[in-house]
Amino acid sequence: MITIIASTNRPGSSTLKMAKYYQEQLQEKGVEANLLSLENLPPNLLQTDLYGKRSPEFSEIQKLITDTDKFLFIIPEYNGSYPGVLKVFIDACDFPESFYDKKAALVGVSSGKYGNIRGIDHFTGVCHYVHLNVMPLKLHISAIHKEFDKNGQLLHADTLKFTDEQIDKFIKF
Repeated sequence: MITIIASTNRPGSSTLKMAKYYQEQLQEKGVEANLLSLENLPPNLLQTDLYGKRSPEFSEIQKLITDTDKFLFIIPEYNGSYPGVLKVFIDACDFPESFYDKKAALVGVSSGKYGNIRGIDHFTGVCHYVHLNVMPLKLHISAIHKEFDKNGQLLHADTLKFTDEQIDKFIKF
């Protein structure tokens, strides 16, 4: 099972738009994928779901993560790295069954011109630590606010080309 993670809790984010785009593209290729937006984490996650505690709300998310074989993380740039909510999410998930020896693809997005290259590198280190195998082709999509049309479809030929290539490789990965 594949789960796409929109790795921010910001409402109405471009990250979620990109995650939905990937989900649609996978579906067009005959591959079903779940979508988890970190907007939907329990609001009291820090108090209820760290250090061995478990809320009913996060238990459902944990089951999804445990049942997932492949993850596709869409990660926006926050202060030159990845969002803190993504780290809290990883910390709240059970170890080792959540990520150990599973697979992941990474997509960095930013409103700037580097597509969260540093954040993807930082998160790759976290993935290695939890033994999550990262696909070598990582995308860095800059000026994300200029990438979508009004229907949530990508506009630029180079972005279409590289996302399609990544999706095809992720399916085989």
